[in-house]
Parts: sequence; structure tokens; C-alpha cells
Amino acid sequence: MTTLDRDRRLLTTFTQLADTLVDDYDVVELMQRLVDTCAEQLEVAAAGLLLADGGGELELVASTSEVGTIVEALLLASQSPIDPTYDTAAAISVAEVAALGPEWEDFRRSALASGFTTLVTIPLRLRNQTIGALNLLQREDGVLREDDLIVARALADLATIGILHERALRETEALAEQLQHALNSRVVIEQAKGVVSHMNRVPVDEAFTLIRTYARSHGERLGDVARAIVERRLRLE
Repeated sequence: MTTLDRDRRLLTTFTQLADTLVDDYDVVELMQRLVDTCAEQLEVAAAGLLLADGGGELELVASTSEVGTIVEALLLASQSPIDPTYDTAAAISVAEVAALGPEWEDFRRSALASGFTTLVTIPLRLRNQTIGALNLLQREDGVLREDDLIVARALADLATIGILHERALRETEALAEQLQHALNSRVVIEQAKGVVSHMNRVPVDEAFTLIRTYARSHGERLGDVARAIVERRLRLE
């Protein structure tokens, strides 16, 4: 493949990946396409995307292979001393896995067992926020060329943007749902105040006090009590 053909394929790939960043896109599918792209365009033997969980531990969420030994190697690559990449945002290239010191024993054993000889790990980072890592394993000696590293970093950046965008969408949707729930509850409470005021022949403010007192004394939510009143499942005396 000529350099021009490769550049055209990369441009097409980035365009397709960017097109997925629209409403209702599947972030899992995006991550899988990214690791598959690494394998196809960079000709690496295995690629994996890892994300940090709530406790800061990295977990593999997308991989070019589901073979147990390969998955293990991809995981250990970010649980070994390579992990500072995740913290400092500096990409690390390991040209000779076999030459790694004893502190890397678990990763070295797993990688060599699967025939992997080199590793590149790139953080998923936006400004001061690091959310994971992109690990690339090869079975041939030598590290990625500089132009391949640039592509890998661009793919890692795209993954970061896609993941954070999806999280922002979920947070926005959750906030909208919370606000709508609050508004709906307020409407029901207003209706309940009218019902209690009418049934008990008391002012509206006193009706609200009755509803609130009942909710607190029974350990129930104000909105739930109001809804029960409106639906005639509860009558306050």
C-alpha cells in the first residue's frame, strides 16, 4: 500500500468515526471500532481500550481479541509499572518486552506467552482528566514509527472525546429527568393541596402543612403522599 493510499484510508476512517459522534451513538461500538482501526491501520497484533472505574482501577472495555491470554496481556499492561502512563499522560513505548525488569514479571510472562514482543500504551486524556489508556501490542521487534504514533494518539484522543461526550450527554439527560420529576411532583403537590383544602375545609397553606406533616411522620416522600391524595388512595383527617 502506498503512502497516499494509506493516508486516504486513514482520512476515510477518521471521517467515519467522527460521524458516529451524534445523538444516540453507542459508545461501546465506537470503542470497538477504534481498536479495530488500530489493528487494521497500524498493523498491530492486538489493541485494547481500558477505562478507569469508580475506584480508579483500569478495566478492559474493548479489544481486538477475546482470547484469554491476549486479554490478560492487555490488562496487565496497565496494571504493571507501565501504569504511570495513565497518571502522567505520557505515552510509553516498550521495544523489548523480554528485557523488562522483574517488577514487570506478570506482564512480561503474559505478553511473551502470546508472542508479543513490543508494547505502546497511550493515555486517554483531555486537559487534566485521564480516563483510561489505549494499549497496542506487536509480535515483531521494534516500536511504532513516529507517524504511526501520531495516528495512535489521534485515535486515543478521539476515544477520549467520544467517551466524555457520551458521559456529558448522560449527565445532561439525568439532570433533565430530575428537573422534570421535580416539576411533575410540584404539580401533583399543588393538586393535593387543593384536594385537602376542599375535603378538610382549611386554607391552602394549612392543607400543605397537613400533607408535609403526614409525609414526615410516616417516613414517606412528599410527592408520593401528594399523589396518593390526588388519586384518592389517601385521605387526611
